[in-house]
Amino acid sequence: MKTIAIISQKGGAGKTTLAINLAVASELARRSAVLIDLDPQASATNWHDHRGKDAPAVISAQASRLPEVLATAREHNVRLAIIDTAPHSENAALAAARAADLILIPCRAAILDIRAIATSADLVTIAKKQAVAILNAVPPRGSLADEAEQALKTYGLSVAPVRVGQRTAFIHAITAAMGIMEYEPHGKAAEEIKALYMWICEQADMSTRKHDDMPTRKQERTAVPA
Repeated sequence: MKTIAIISQKGGAGKTTLAINLAVASELARRSAVLIDLDPQASATNWHDHRGKDAPAVISAQASRLPEVLATAREHNVRLAIIDTAPHSENAALAAARAADLILIPCRAAILDIRAIATSADLVTIAKKQAVAILNAVPPRGSLADEAEQALKTYGLSVAPVRVGQRTAFIHAITAAMGIMEYEPHGKAAEEIKALYMWICEQADMSTRKHDDMPTRKQERTAVPA
């Protein structure tokens, strides 16, 4: 089993949205996944409660119970564990980072977000693990993303080559208790998540042999409240 931790000490970076969509992508690739929700707000858990299906599994837990939860996942032959952490919680983020094979740090292309990433970078250094910054909610136009990537590298972080755009489809998918690859399987947002998932598999040394034919299901959109 491989373990991915998604950490950011700043709120609004998009950790939970990434965690949910990567877990769904893993299930669609026939790689069983569990999303471990360490955030007291339990947003991922609430998403799963409204989903109406078991997979991907979502477990709400405290950071102190993380080793036991991961051990149980291994016993059940889960292939990918994704840990979603809370902002402003260094203890939980550090516990997740230490348990991870790969750490993802989502960051928006904005100066306050970039400055706030220093704390997350420090946690990665303490954990002595590999970390990658993910540019998230990137505006569709302009040079902000390129400028942000250069700024992030000054913190000693590598930056994922796949950027995730700022798209309302992500909001609609979460509202419908779906992943973007289920909600809009042929859209740009789904393409970005699939590309990011495959890149993460390569970084975490997970086979991607079957992922080019990753199944996507055309599904009718659930009505979204105005």
